[in-house]
Amino acid sequence: MALLHAMAETRADEIALVATFDHGTGAAARDACTLVMREAAARRLDATREVMAPAEGRGEERWRAARWRFLARCAHAHAAAVLTAHTRDDQLETVVMRLLRNAGPRGLAGMAATTPAPARSRVWARSGTGAPTIVRPLLHVSRAEVAAYVRAHRVPFVEDPSNASMHFQRNRVRHELLPAFEAAHPGFGDWCLDLAARAAAWRQSVDALAAQLCESPDAARRSSSAGVVVLDAGAVASLREAEWQVLWPALAARAGITMDRRGLARASTWAPRAAVGAHIPLSGDARIERTASTFVIRQGRADSA
Repeated sequence: MALLHAMAETRADEIALVATFDHGTGAAARDACTLVMREAAARRLDATREVMAPAEGRGEERWRAARWRFLARCAHAHAAAVLTAHTRDDQLETVVMRLLRNAGPRGLAGMAATTPAPARSRVWARSGTGAPTIVRPLLHVSRAEVAAYVRAHRVPFVEDPSNASMHFQRNRVRHELLPAFEAAHPGFGDWCLDLAARAAAWRQSVDALAAQLCESPDAARRSSSAGVVVLDAGAVASLREAEWQVLWPALAARAGITMDRRGLARASTWAPRAAVGAHIPLSGDARIERTASTFVIRQGRADSA
């Protein structure tokens, strides 16, 4: 609601659509969507809502996937970016949760203020659309500052009761772990955010290298299909296993594939000595193939490039 208010007050002509999603979790979710639709109507903004179908399942991951499929369809229909109200606190919580999972530098980068397609393409692929650009204009603004803005401008909102539930990991990080870490090591939060910034810079440089390696005329032509990335084998002939560990996730992301830890280890061991015609599977029915002159990463099991 704070983001909607700020955009409507300052850049209303840039709002293509207000989109709100009901996860089907009860009265608070319904009331929140109703409030968004009412506010949009009062400001004469086009708006849409969707209710999650029971068949889509329950739980944070399913709620999130369904929500992003909905947003992807809306963005695709309006040729628009998706703006979200993630804050600095959301970023900090995300980084801490990834630290707890022993994530690598790509994961520790957290959320970007602007995420270009094809980030998270596996989610978008299920919706039948390409990945929209995601913009997070409040990512460097604290949750307290957003709350102060809401009070100052009397912005109406509905509090999600699940924000107080210790059933969800993010809430346990928010209410228990982060205060304890900060008390034991003042500045812990700032250290985490600095780590995320350095990891993001590292990730950006690796992604740029991956793009460069896929830019040869032959590779670019053969990578034109959605969900397919072609890499000239000659350009990476000297890479060792540790270097493949760094490069594979960036290459896979270009095909909309997120590599799990086991798949990454297997691909990095396989690549330096892969025989022509060989292939290895990845999660989600994806695969990597070795042709006479290329490595091909693809979603699904189409014939070799």
